[in-house]
Amino acid sequence: MKLTKDQIKKLGLSIVGFVFLIYVYFTFFLGPLNRSRDTMLAKMNDRQRKLDDSKEEMNKALKLEQNAKAPTSRFAALKTVNSEGAPIAWFPPRIKVFFANEQIDKAVARLEGSTVFKQDELSGWLRYNWLIDLPQADYGTLGKAIADLENSEPLLSVTRLSIHASPEQPQFQHVEIAAANLIEKK
Repeated sequence: MKLTKDQIKKLGLSIVGFVFLIYVYFTFFLGPLNRSRDTMLAKMNDRQRKLDDSKEEMNKALKLEQNAKAPTSRFAALKTVNSEGAPIAWFPPRIKVFFANEQIDKAVARLEGSTVFKQDELSGWLRYNWLIDLPQADYGTLGKAIADLENSEPLLSVTRLSIHASPEQPQFQHVEIAAANLIEKK
C-alpha cells in the first residue's frame, strides 16, 4: 500500500493534531481536575481530622462532666454543714455538745483567729482557727472523741494537741486542741 504525498501530509497532520489534542486534554482538562481533586481530598482529610478531634473533645467533656458530679454533690453537702450565722455563735456550743456526748465535760472552744485563702477557687471560704480546752479528760475517751470529731466534722482538722497530766487527779489530763475549720463566707 503506497501512500501519496498528499495522504502522508494528511496523516502527519492528523498525528500532530492527535498529539496536540492529547496535550490539550491532559494540560487544560485533566490537570486542573486532578489539582481540584487533590485540593478537595486535602480539605476532606482536614475536616475529618477536625471532626475526630471534636469527637475526642466531646468524649473528654462527657467524662469530665461525669467525674464532676460526685465532687459537686460532696461540695453541696459540705455547704449544708455550715450553720447560719456567725461561726463564733454556733461553733463553740456545737463543740461543747459534741464533747458532752463523748462523756467529756467542761469543753470550751475559743476563736484564735481567721484567715482568708489566697486561691481564687477558695475565695468564698475562711479558715477559722479554734482552741478547744478540755480541763478533764482521760486518754481512752479523749482518743475516741478526737477520732469521732474529725470523722463527724469533714471541714475540721486537728492541727495541734497538747496533753498535760493533772497532779491533783492523775486519772484525768488537761487537753488543749488546736483545730482549723473551713467555713463558707455568708
